Amino acid sequence: MVEMTAEKNAYAEAFEIIEAQAGPSWLLPIRKAAMARFADLGIPTTRHEEWKFTNVAPIRKLDFALAEVGGHGVTPDRIAPFVCDGATGGTFVFVNGHFDKGLSKTGQLPAGITVGSVAEAVSANAGLLEQHLARHATNEQDAFLALNTALMRDGLFVHVPKGLVVEQPIQAVFVTTSESDPTMAFSRNLIVADESSQVTVVEVHVGLGTIPFLASSVTEIVVGDNATVDHYRVTREGELPDNGFFVGTTHAQQGRDCNMRSFVATTGGAIVRNDATAWLGGEGSDFTINGLTMIEGRQLADNHLCIDHAVPHCTSWEYFKGVYDDDARGVFSGRINVHKDAQKTDAKQTNMSLLLSDRALVDSKPQLEIFADDVKCTHGATIGQLDDEALFYLRSRGMMREAARSLLVFGFCRESLQEIRFTPLKKQLEALVFERLPHGNVFLED
Repeated sequence: MVEMTAEKNAYAEAFEIIEAQAGPSWLLPIRKAAMARFADLGIPTTRHEEWKFTNVAPIRKLDFALAEVGGHGVTPDRIAPFVCDGATGGTFVFVNGHFDKGLSKTGQLPAGITVGSVAEAVSANAGLLEQHLARHATNEQDAFLALNTALMRDGLFVHVPKGLVVEQPIQAVFVTTSESDPTMAFSRNLIVADESSQVTVVEVHVGLGTIPFLASSVTEIVVGDNATVDHYRVTREGELPDNGFFVGTTHAQQGRDCNMRSFVATTGGAIVRNDATAWLGGEGSDFTINGLTMIEGRQLADNHLCIDHAVPHCTSWEYFKGVYDDDARGVFSGRINVHKDAQKTDAKQTNMSLLLSDRALVDSKPQLEIFADDVKCTHGATIGQLDDEALFYLRSRGMMREAARSLLVFGFCRESLQEIRFTPLKKQLEALVFERLPHGNVFLED
């Protein structure tokens, strides 16, 4: 058993529970190695460079217990506001890290595609899971990722065979809740799109109730040669605007001439950390990631990106926007690594932050690490408040100050939302932005 300090005892106890449960023989060594790595790293502090601007002391102070199976009291009505209509490929609901068949709805999918829970796929699709699960997202320097690998219990599994185009979007809703004590839940998702296939997957993460929780979710996406994957991750505050802690990682492993499009939306949570990494390992590969953060109060949202251009003739584009009100805190760190042999790389990175309060604060750190000499790479960041001249122009046309501010903020957000190709999700997020704005309903009706 891994030896751990007193502050990590709750996680050690959780690992004992996981270790005692039956599972595939190939997975247990991976779990043990990950738990040992977490014991070495510990929960990060602001002394760690990757967590310099994000203080997770509130997570350290709470004694989280591993969520139990069942007895959660979650009903379809409680999760209905967070479910996106239009996911005709099915809605798969996971509560406290476990698949809930009763809350889920199957969709109409073409023959050959496999969609379900990782726990069930361990036996039915053992070879594919052993090949990919916990093989791509590395936990060498990431304590929370290591903890997820050690304590993962279930998650969404999607496999699209060669040449199959899935036009119906698939949705997974991850709910964390507790009736009494602080709860922690760990989900691990695997999406495998084989050669020349296509699929769209939406993840929604939400907390219910009034008890603090820690939710950890890791999604590994394998994009085969000439395949296309659209992936969306939405983190909603739910009923816990100040007590919910979310730490998530998305890793894309890309082949040749493939396309991966990702969108990350964060609209609440006490502390939300989104890590997104991509390994462009085949020539002609393209990776695009857009993001929108809109938080208020004392909430904190941290978006960390790392894209590795490992081979020539690949492209990537990062475009993240954030709106911060009251005492909200934002962090953006984007790193593009261009390896020595990755000639003809074309990579762009942009981060734009809008502060609606004098107390809001954003730290932005765009980075380029280039070891090739024939590349086109750009990066930039802007942080500011609403344009006084634009406000004056709108008010001079008879618009009230709050309405003018709302119109400018919505215009700022809409540019990011336009990148969402799944229309029902785009409309849902547009409506959510309107709800956050004074007199936003006026524009919604228009």
